[in-house]
This record gives sequence, structure tokens and C-alpha cells, in this order.
Amino acid sequence: MASLHCPLVCLDMEGVLTPEIWINVAEKTGIADLRRTTRDEPDYDKLMRGRLKILDQHGLKLKDIQAVIGGLEPLPGAKAFLDDLRSRAPVLILSDTFYPFAGPLMAKLGQPVLFCHTLEIASDGRIADYRLRLPDQKRESVRALKGLNFQVTAVGDSYNDVSMLSEANHGVFFRPPEQIAKEFKQFPVTRAYPELADVLNRIIAA
Repeated sequence: MASLHCPLVCLDMEGVLTPEIWINVAEKTGIADLRRTTRDEPDYDKLMRGRLKILDQHGLKLKDIQAVIGGLEPLPGAKAFLDDLRSRAPVLILSDTFYPFAGPLMAKLGQPVLFCHTLEIASDGRIADYRLRLPDQKRESVRALKGLNFQVTAVGDSYNDVSMLSEANHGVFFRPPEQIAKEFKQFPVTRAYPELADVLNRIIAA
């Protein structure tokens, strides 16, 4: 029996479809140390532990971050790009964000399916800890989808996307920092949604 050709696209969220949440929190609060993202720090646990420490030091709670997120919009052109892509293939958003953060942005994007992580919230509204869905969930999700005979194309922009892009049948960068693009030259780089759409459409149609 011939194998199925079932294309599926996995997209990172922040930097691909939406602004970087923590950068916007940094700008709103004036806390420069919160500007660090997975574009700067490959060790996600180190990054998150640092963020939680900073939040505690400044008395910031979940509601403060949600207030910033509520004012954010998807990146210009992101929803039209996503709507068109979803008409051509199943799309899954794989992100290292958290469900208590992502809701408003997912609503503005038309409620695509999102796999991400969750938070432990203390009784006073403080973010006490974070909980991963599983270690390296982006790569593990792609691996599981391939096991279901999907031909997976993954799109990301940061260090925490590299394992996902490597595991996928096809990996594509979208607007990565120059140092990441130079470090992982095996992945084609796209800079605009029409360019990314052309690459994905060729893969889907192949």
C-alpha cells in the first residue's frame, strides 16, 4: 500500500504570527531584563526562571501581563496569511508560551489549534511556577505527527524552534535574527508572508 501524502504545517507563535509577549511586557513596565527571549537564550528553563524571579522582584502578577497581552494584535498580515494557509493544509501552532497568555491572541487569529504550556498561579495572582507540556514539546509533537503519516513542515524563528525544524520533513525560518540564520544555514530563510506562503505552497503541492 502506498504511503499517504498528508501535508501539515506547524508554526511557532511569537515572532511568526504575533509580537513577542515578553518584549512588550518589558516595554510597558520599563524592565529591560524582560526583553530577553528565546532568540537570545537557548536554555528555556534558565530563561523562564530568570523571568519569574524578575516578576517577583517587581511585584508583577498574571493580571499585569494579561493586561499587556490584551492590547496586542497579531503581526500585520498574519491572520490573512494563516487563513490562506489553513485553506490549503491543517495547521498547528506549537509554542513555548502559556495558555493563560495566549487566549486573546488566538481569538484574534481565528482560534487556530495551539499546543503550549501552562502556569501555576498562586492564590494572590502571582505566577508561582511554569509547567511544560513535556520537554522539547515542539520536536516531540512533530515526531508524533510524522508517526501518524503527516508530512510536516515547521516554521520558526528562534533557538527553541531549531529542534522542531530539524525533526520536520521540511524546516523553514521566518524572520530569524542574523546570528541564528548563520548558525543554522541548513534552513531556508523567509522575511515576508508572501515569500513564506510561496515556499509552503510549493511544499504542500509537491
